[in-house]
Amino acid sequence: MDENPPAFPARAVAWAMAAAALLLTLLGVLVQAGLPAQWQPKPPLTPDFGVALTFPVTGAFLVSQRPRLSLAWLICAGGLLGSGNVAFTALSFHWAWQGEMGAANAGRVIAIVCWAVAGLMLAILLPLCSPNGRLPSRRWLWVVVLGAAATVTEVVLALLRPDPARAAYAWPEVIHNPLEVRALVPYYTTAWTVLDYTVRTCVVAAFASLVLRLRRADPVTRRQIAWPLTAFAGYVALYLMGESWWVPATLWTALIPFAILFAALRYRLYGIDTVISRTFVTAGLLVVVSAVYFGAGAVSSLVVSGYHQVAGLAAALFAGGFFQPLRRALLRVADRALYGRVGDPALLAERLTQEVRRADPADALASVVTVVREGLAVEGVAVEIADGRPRYVESGHVGPTPREVPLVWHGEPVGRLLLGPPGARRFAAAHDERVLGTLLPYVADVAHAVRMAADLQRSRERILAAREEERRRLRRDLHDGLGQTLGAMAMTINMARVNLAKSPATADDLLRDLRSGMDAVAGDIRELVYGLRPPALDDLGLAGAVRALAEETLPAGTDGVEDVSVRVEGDLTGLPAAVEVAVYRIVQEALNNVRRHARATRVKVGVTRAPAGDGGELRVRVADDGIGPPARLRAGVGMSSMRERAAELGGSCVVTAPETGGTVVEARFPLAA
Repeated sequence: MDENPPAFPARAVAWAMAAAALLLTLLGVLVQAGLPAQWQPKPPLTPDFGVALTFPVTGAFLVSQRPRLSLAWLICAGGLLGSGNVAFTALSFHWAWQGEMGAANAGRVIAIVCWAVAGLMLAILLPLCSPNGRLPSRRWLWVVVLGAAATVTEVVLALLRPDPARAAYAWPEVIHNPLEVRALVPYYTTAWTVLDYTVRTCVVAAFASLVLRLRRADPVTRRQIAWPLTAFAGYVALYLMGESWWVPATLWTALIPFAILFAALRYRLYGIDTVISRTFVTAGLLVVVSAVYFGAGAVSSLVVSGYHQVAGLAAALFAGGFFQPLRRALLRVADRALYGRVGDPALLAERLTQEVRRADPADALASVVTVVREGLAVEGVAVEIADGRPRYVESGHVGPTPREVPLVWHGEPVGRLLLGPPGARRFAAAHDERVLGTLLPYVADVAHAVRMAADLQRSRERILAAREEERRRLRRDLHDGLGQTLGAMAMTINMARVNLAKSPATADDLLRDLRSGMDAVAGDIRELVYGLRPPALDDLGLAGAVRALAEETLPAGTDGVEDVSVRVEGDLTGLPAAVEVAVYRIVQEALNNVRRHARATRVKVGVTRAPAGDGGELRVRVADDGIGPPARLRAGVGMSSMRERAAELGGSCVVTAPETGGTVVEARFPLAA
């Protein structure tokens, strides 16, 4: 059942009008095709043919979709009148050919009425009321009044037309007008010329109203107005050029109702600027490639006389070589024409590069956001970088529901680009995908650079914090441990000196205590030195130090570890001291975790130095056959320490659980060439 019953009669009437119009058009075409050459209408093809072919059906379809849209009825009725003009013009000449001059004159009058009223409806009222069916304002009412007055005057003047002189008549016999007024003979041509220019003025004014609508409209309405504006721009240009351009004017007129249809129903899906751009590029490619093809074929046929296959092959190669560069150039020209400098993605990319070079590293992202906003002509653009401390940079206002575009740098998500609604400029949205496709890699590069700069800053902060913490620990250990011990030893020496002469036995006991205290001091000093750099690295080298750690894991009693194997590949000499310490501490922490938590029986430790050709890096791997990490792994102090040690040197450290069971700790350290 129809959800909108009152619309059914409207649809039926509209489609009945369309059917009648098509019958009239078919009748007119058949009748005109059967006329002898001397009775053919001159010119044989007028824009009314374009009106008759497309306006009625398009108007009926639009009525069926939007029954209350006045533009739809205007198109439908104007199309019917255009069909009437086509049919009765042909019939009037047919009756004149058959000698029925009364019927011929009646057909002429009907054709003139249909022509004049259809022109008022479609060439003046339709652009004035596009795209919403209402005048732009009451100030444009004068165009309607003037156009209607000129139309009525044209009809009256045609009804009172005096018979033309036989010598000036283009057909075999004059169609007599029984209502002629002979007194109009001196003024008839002048009056008709004045009326023609009056109608032309109204047509141009109606088109100007569309231009003003476009300039004052919001972005969404601009996109809607662009369709009829483009259609009427072509029609007005061809109409003003006169009868010699009526053939292309007929073809162009046939396209106008489709533009109105898109403006009313599909302007959000299709942009007229995209159609213009693609049409321009396609036409340019056809013209230039055809010229290159035939030119190369002609030249090669002259040079290689008689070898037509060679000529064709040479022409095809030349045309193919020109195709892609020419396509890019034509697309760039179309973008510049439609959108100005900001419409050329290549120029935007160049400007973006210059802005990034000129800006400070901290301000580079703000410059990028500003350029992207201007290039896309949107109200706001923002970039949100995903890292430990999310960073958000915005230019303008993106609104509550922005469009989100992911930023990916070499397969790694680094953030997202947020786009606000279109700004107040023409055709803001149609070329966004081309601009985005060009600018996104640059935006992702800058976002990645900002993210890396933030990571570097955090790493520096961690290093400084770790250094200060180490200094604090050393100060505490020296002050609370070694300092107090040395102070006590100084007091013991003084007491021993006092008792040396009076009580040698007491002095001997004090010196014995002093000796024990010195051993304790030596042990504290060794602990401090070991905390700064494990002595095993200097005594045994990295490979020997790792093997020593592996041996320390075995005698752990009931921890279950039965075998720890160490495999070293590559030359480990000459490594940076910081890398050696980091590797030693990561292996130490991983083996400690095996003893405490893994319940493993076998552990494999691998240290590999890859050659420079493979990237020049040091790889560390500690794998066990234990129970593996828990399902919800939470990074403790030891695990965080391993990762931070690797990150401080530009490397990485990951803990994984392979399908075969157990836990694997893998660390990688880049090595300078």
